[in-house]
Amino acid sequence: MTKIIDLLQNADPTKPHVSLEFFPPRTEDGVKSLYARMDRMKQTVNPLFTDMTWGAGGSTSDISMDLGLYAQRTGHVSNLHLTCTNLQDVADPKEAIYQSLKTAHEGGIRNIVALRGDPPAGEEEWKASEGGFTCALDLVLFIKEKFGNDFGISVAGYPEGHPNAISVVEDASTLTADEQLRASNFDGVTYCCLDKDYESELAYLKKKVDAGADLIITQMFFDAKVYIKFVDDCRRVGIACPIVPGLMCINNYAGFVKMAKFCKTRVPDELRNKMESIKDDAAAIKQFGIEFGVQTCKELMASGHVTVLHFYTLNLEKVVYGVLDGLGMTLNALSAVDEKDAASMVAKGSAWARIGDKVSTQYGQGVVSEMDQASGNAKITIESWLLAGNQSPVAFLQKGQYQKIF
Repeated sequence: MTKIIDLLQNADPTKPHVSLEFFPPRTEDGVKSLYARMDRMKQTVNPLFTDMTWGAGGSTSDISMDLGLYAQRTGHVSNLHLTCTNLQDVADPKEAIYQSLKTAHEGGIRNIVALRGDPPAGEEEWKASEGGFTCALDLVLFIKEKFGNDFGISVAGYPEGHPNAISVVEDASTLTADEQLRASNFDGVTYCCLDKDYESELAYLKKKVDAGADLIITQMFFDAKVYIKFVDDCRRVGIACPIVPGLMCINNYAGFVKMAKFCKTRVPDELRNKMESIKDDAAAIKQFGIEFGVQTCKELMASGHVTVLHFYTLNLEKVVYGVLDGLGMTLNALSAVDEKDAASMVAKGSAWARIGDKVSTQYGQGVVSEMDQASGNAKITIESWLLAGNQSPVAFLQKGQYQKIF
């Protein structure tokens, strides 16, 4: 059974490798399509390893496990995500996590991404399960305690700071040069993980590595300089393990804006302006996503810090293939791409399903203004048309009657 860290230690350091990340689709047809896509991308890309995400609050635990095990059985080196809130409505959360680890181990999986996890759908703040773990460090320690060195453990790194450590900045002129590199701006508001908080983030990351994590995979970023500075800072505080850059594929405008704003990710002015100029042209967005991906990867590889390029695929392949063709790592992979099933690639129990999400309904597009976590029922303000007096209509819809727009 292969651990990622062993593959990296034996890999040619002059030749960057590729890894892929998928999420559990919402529908059965989506799952079937993902099986086929994973098979195709295994043959075309031959990834060093393949991540499968674990939904917010453990909401996709069964299908995540099934997909992770499928990847392992079909030749991928499966890197299964696991969160502190592993399963919903269980009497003993730690035992539930242990059973998930045991199932993965028995299925041949030897790599786990240990995460705190995101809030469940409909909630803004993350809360620990009663009797469960409070942070990713707890989960790393638990895995080492119960399974020794059987699992390779990856943890998350945040080049711009964890969203919970990012503050609103009243006066951007007070930011240091390092803070300016991490700062983002949305709707006229500046956000930044200030230097003091950033150093605390690094100290916590080092605790996770010292506890037994042997690989860091970063949160998405859109400015290569942010990642390069982050790696340098990690080395400064004594973190020596590989740090893999997480690369979000730009597939459409709505998803780009939503994810950047949710994570408070820095968007350079040049990128923001370009996306605004082509936001209504889906084909142009995809093509630019390829061009931007190639440019970013070249800058990362030139830094000397990168041994693996980790693509957040969004369960699609066109942009990934286009980037890899552009880097000379695949040959004409883009010419054979098939994304006719793209509409089925909607996340099951997605961490993005929150108040403020843009959704499509039978009444047109709208925004979720209220949501009941238990049922998934939502109050949606319809934006596609107006009532008398320029009032936006409101619809109260059940889960399944609306679909998030990425």
